[in-house]
Amino acid sequence: MNLDEMVGLSVKHNAADLHLCSGHLPYWRRQGRLEAIPQQCPLSGAWMAQFMARWLSDPQRQELERAGQLDFALSLADGQRLRANLFMQRNGLSLALRIIATACPTLASLQLPAIVPTLLEQQDGLILVTGATGSGKSTTLAALVDALNRQQARHIITLEDPIEFIHHSQQSLIQQREIGLHCGSFSLGVKAALREDPDVILLGELRDSDTIRQALTAAETGHLVLATLHTRGAAQAVDRLVDVFPAEE
Repeated sequence: MNLDEMVGLSVKHNAADLHLCSGHLPYWRRQGRLEAIPQQCPLSGAWMAQFMARWLSDPQRQELERAGQLDFALSLADGQRLRANLFMQRNGLSLALRIIATACPTLASLQLPAIVPTLLEQQDGLILVTGATGSGKSTTLAALVDALNRQQARHIITLEDPIEFIHHSQQSLIQQREIGLHCGSFSLGVKAALREDPDVILLGELRDSDTIRQALTAAETGHLVLATLHTRGAAQAVDRLVDVFPAEE
């Protein structure tokens, strides 16, 4: 079974993630449970080699060799998009795939609290979406951008690793940049964005102190910044923002 067929089967059975490892059965995660995909054989090294030949560019191969891992996005022939992490491990290569919804979610479809849409009336400041891995942070950010795009005339620059949901400019002008492809890092992307006349800057993740510092600068200088943070709640998010800086700061 090739990747397109495996993803199609996963979508049909409402799986959220795929785990494909050399020498192992393929697994999917459905409703939070990790399960071996029924009636499949272990994946061979040749299967992984064919995947790399089809999907990776020469620079991506070089990055995989250098770093031992690679983040990127895939678009299949039927339009299905995937977030991918390819990494080296003891038995060869492994591939973790997150299946991305084909339609950009709306705030209404996510059934978020009524106060959430009102946050988008702000002209500046920092809006953080926090939660554990797989809790829907990226999906929520996409819905926020979609709402802005439908309702307001704003210049929106997104910095993502990788780009997941594709946004087409409507009321807003949206420009999406992928880390490692269109810019070197989140912090460099924010620095550049501040020279590009943005109204809104989306940061896929606040990973380090430099990125957090740049995000705070953007929020303090008249821009609305949307970002995610890996914490379990709002209180922990504040602690995390403080803890990344040296004590003297």
